[in-house]
Amino acid sequence: MAKIRINKLALELNIQNDQIIEALQKHDVAVKNHMSSIDEEATQYIRDLFMPKTAAPTAKKVLKTAKAKIKIKAPQKVKVTTAKTQAKSTAAKKTAKKTEDKTEKKPEKTPKAKTRAATTEKGKAVEKTTETAESKAGKKLGLKIVKKEEKPKPAEKKPTPETKEKPPEVKEKSPEVVATPVTPKPAPEPALPEEGFELAQIGENTPVRELAEKLKCTPNDIIKELMGFGILANINQALNFALASKVADKLGFEVELHIEKSDLDFSEEEEDNSKDHISRAPIVTIMGHVDHGKTSLLDAIRKTDVTKLEAGGITQHIGAYQTRIKGSAITFLDTPGHEAFTAMRARGAQVTDIVVLVVAADDGIKPQTREAIHHAEAAGVPILVAINKIDKPDAKPEEVKKQLADLGLLPEDWGGQTIYVEVSALTGAGIDHLLENLLLQAEVMELKANPTLRARGVVIESKLDKGRGPIATLVIETGTLRVGEPFIVGCYFGKVRALIDDKGKKIKKAIPSTPVEVVGLPDVPQPGDHFVVVRDEKKARQLSNLRLQEQREIQLAKSTRITMDDLHQQIIEGQIKELNLIIKADVQGSIHAVQEAFGNLGDKEVRIKCIHDAVGGITESDVLLACASNAIIIGFNVRPTDQATKLATRDKVDIRLYSIIYDAINDMKLALEGMLAPKYKERVIGKAEIREVFTIPKVGTIAGSHVLSGKIERNLEARLIRDNVVIYQGKIASIRRFKDDVKEVTAGYDCGISIERFQDMKQGDVIEPFILEQVTN
Repeated sequence: MAKIRINKLALELNIQNDQIIEALQKHDVAVKNHMSSIDEEATQYIRDLFMPKTAAPTAKKVLKTAKAKIKIKAPQKVKVTTAKTQAKSTAAKKTAKKTEDKTEKKPEKTPKAKTRAATTEKGKAVEKTTETAESKAGKKLGLKIVKKEEKPKPAEKKPTPETKEKPPEVKEKSPEVVATPVTPKPAPEPALPEEGFELAQIGENTPVRELAEKLKCTPNDIIKELMGFGILANINQALNFALASKVADKLGFEVELHIEKSDLDFSEEEEDNSKDHISRAPIVTIMGHVDHGKTSLLDAIRKTDVTKLEAGGITQHIGAYQTRIKGSAITFLDTPGHEAFTAMRARGAQVTDIVVLVVAADDGIKPQTREAIHHAEAAGVPILVAINKIDKPDAKPEEVKKQLADLGLLPEDWGGQTIYVEVSALTGAGIDHLLENLLLQAEVMELKANPTLRARGVVIESKLDKGRGPIATLVIETGTLRVGEPFIVGCYFGKVRALIDDKGKKIKKAIPSTPVEVVGLPDVPQPGDHFVVVRDEKKARQLSNLRLQEQREIQLAKSTRITMDDLHQQIIEGQIKELNLIIKADVQGSIHAVQEAFGNLGDKEVRIKCIHDAVGGITESDVLLACASNAIIIGFNVRPTDQATKLATRDKVDIRLYSIIYDAINDMKLALEGMLAPKYKERVIGKAEIREVFTIPKVGTIAGSHVLSGKIERNLEARLIRDNVVIYQGKIASIRRFKDDVKEVTAGYDCGISIERFQDMKQGDVIEPFILEQVTN
């Protein structure tokens, strides 16, 4: 179907683009901006809405006359008989000028149609208005003539009781009258394709050469348009869909995202009968602070399970295991902290059904406890709290409940919905009660799967074994996995050579929610990769090649994450409705002040949500959470660690550092309004660690330092960082090496550094000089 862009339609109707967009949105037509296209139905709706008012009523009246033709022409019979005598005498004139006769008869019919419509609607006398209507109708010959000339068709039936000569005269004229006006009507319809544009289907990542073929132009034309956007690309470079659509708009094309099913979502259809569904074991992840007893609790659960089973025990640890209580199984994921949990969620794998939050009764809430809560809430997974170390004399479980209730985890006995269990990993007290509550929670969730289907699962861990090669630990989500079946995991194809359970025994098949080691992979997959069994090896190999090719394309054209620079544009395009923030500061008061200020900045288009906040420097865990939740990290008087900086650069996570709260609030406000244009960017040029501190009379404090990276220059702005928190910022006053003043010292050398108006330097502090570089857009 022919389409038309909003801006062209606005130009045609001589109205503003915003008027059309607003009208379409009220009419439940989804449009983004003035470059969006609309179909014929929406176009006609806009034309009817914004056409001049004089044209609209005439169209409606013409339709009414068409329905009332039979009634109107009954009284016309008397007039036709009197007019036909004149028609015979002027037959020669009519053959020469047929168009004049048409215009003479139309004024006679139009006033009667109008008066008839007026009598039905208003119920007033029409005798006085007929003369004026006739004079006006004679002047108006445009659209009215076209639609009113369908009247001669019913006239063929009515003259039957009259003489035989009269009907043929009417029949000869009626086709002429109908044929001539119908031709101008289709004329505006073919005009739409001229104003419209061609539709091209492209993939998520399209090379410049392929895009040029789709847009019917040369690759040089594409490269020129990209240079207009400030992007230098070659003929083989892949463009993401957003950038390709901008280029297509410039070249007069509308693009549509087209993804082949075999590329992304490979699925061999199977009939999933609900009668075959059976209850499956819940998959539980244990999270919490490092010293609160996660590992001890897992060991206690394993020991309980081993003593119930028989001697032998667990011969190896594969990252996931199953335990049984009262005939029901529970699968535990033994991951090192919440980092692995978040890494899997960032890759789109939602494996966990329930999170057990371990909190020490004698220690209370710790920073990693808060992080674990935020990670679980961001994943939308129910939390069950295990208060550990209740056997200690200084245990305060009620105090822990109060602290967790303040974080939104209200206990059931206090009227909330969070299950709390007091346990002791050392004595084993409460372990069975914890397992029973896990089964109860799973029963409420009604976890089911179909074991008759081909197996699907998620990679929990992977490693390279010297004797067996690449090995992946899976948790089966649905179906049954058997030895010998071909499969796809991530980008790799393989064939199941062996299955090993969590007890180290070889098994022939694995049912849903079962953790199992798979041998037979060509390479080591990533945690979170999806595992799918396919019917034949040929199709699996083809899919593996497609995914490897797709992975290479994605690496060439990585999708951008949310940044404050393009926040407004992403809001306009509807890509984000909720802006996630992670706030780190040097003091708790700054966090509360910023949270309150940011909360007032949200509007109906986007809601600002703080998913995590803490006191201290920005760590790898913060960057992982930001990567998984597509969040922006805001820091006040804190610095990211080296590992966090590298991870943020790799994953393109936006980290914003401030020393004044107002600057952060102002930047966020400008970003939401689309006015944030960063002019300067900070670049750290070196880093020096203070090894010794010397106090010299009349000079002050000198920091004996070792340059770790980059270089240290005199008169540059520098920060003094202690435990990843900025203590002071000022200029480097002087640099000495072997009692000589020097301008700079490079990495690997020792020197003495003094900072202007600051003496409180300590061993272990880090001096970080930086410069501000102008950003060229």
